[in-house]
Amino acid sequence: MNEGTTAPGEAGERRLIPAIVQDARTGRVLMLAWMDDEARALTETTREVHFFSRSRQKIWRKGETSGNVLDLVSLHPDCDGDTLLIRALPRGPACHTGAQTCFGNEGPEPSPTALDELEATIAARAALPPGSRSYVRQLLDGGWPKILGKLAEESAELGAELPEGPRGRVVSEAADALFHLLIALAARGIPLADVEAEIARRADLSGLDEKARRPR
Repeated sequence: MNEGTTAPGEAGERRLIPAIVQDARTGRVLMLAWMDDEARALTETTREVHFFSRSRQKIWRKGETSGNVLDLVSLHPDCDGDTLLIRALPRGPACHTGAQTCFGNEGPEPSPTALDELEATIAARAALPPGSRSYVRQLLDGGWPKILGKLAEESAELGAELPEGPRGRVVSEAADALFHLLIALAARGIPLADVEAEIARRADLSGLDEKARRPR
């Protein structure tokens, strides 16, 4: 059994335990680092993974310089309580070498989903100057009244087709609703990964637990 290790701290010795990080989407092991109680508390509070650096003797947030943040999905100790398994959604390569994982890149990386690619397209259009001939840019230029109006319109059209509309029409209206939802999220600066992380977090809870923990 691994009893962990200790490192000098501001108030004597601090107990460090290994933390294994796993990609919540693919199951691939990304890296191993060390945590103390403070790093774990910060991780659970901010929902971004923090570690304790043994070389620098300080807490650090993964991605604080590179931008390759790990969005927390779940954190669980093993049966002995001396190792942590962290499931996270990486915002870029996990390794400081630029590799996707610290254990090499054997096998192909998962291809971007259609929603990932759509989000990237929306971000590119949003980066255009105001007034550009782009539907996304023009919608953003209209501000929240226009964004919310289109989102409500597309949601209503989907709702009208769902009960008895032709299957192809339902699929088409669902795509329109998702497209405008992603535009609205982009306007708020909320990445799709944050929504995926919340969905993955809820997958670790029972229905009753999820409902009890949801903000009111």
